[in-house]
Amino acid sequence: MPEGGADAGRTIVLGERELAIGFRLIGFKDVVQVTPQTAASEFRRVMDSGEFSLVVASQSVAKALTETQRLHAESSLKPLVVFVPAPDGAYEIESISTLAKRVLGVSLAMPG
Repeated sequence: MPEGGADAGRTIVLGERELAIGFRLIGFKDVVQVTPQTAASEFRRVMDSGEFSLVVASQSVAKALTETQRLHAESSLKPLVVFVPAPDGAYEIESISTLAKRVLGVSLAMPG
């Protein structure tokens, strides 16, 4: 997948076989197929590597993480971590206000 610029960083995808195949088919080079047993260790390896600016991981990867790891991922900006629905169809929706707060550091909530 073409990068946006010299300092744009790299994107990596972590997910089940179906998700991995889908992202490879659309041109992503850094794709890691994980299982429930390998998800947490692969996620930790990617986060510790410092090589990536964006981590796209399935929500099943998020479920394999400890609460501390999940909170760290959700507050991380470098790399930015985005959890996408797993191929099994089950998904959790992150609200726009929560996403904006996490990514931009700005709360969209109205006082009152």
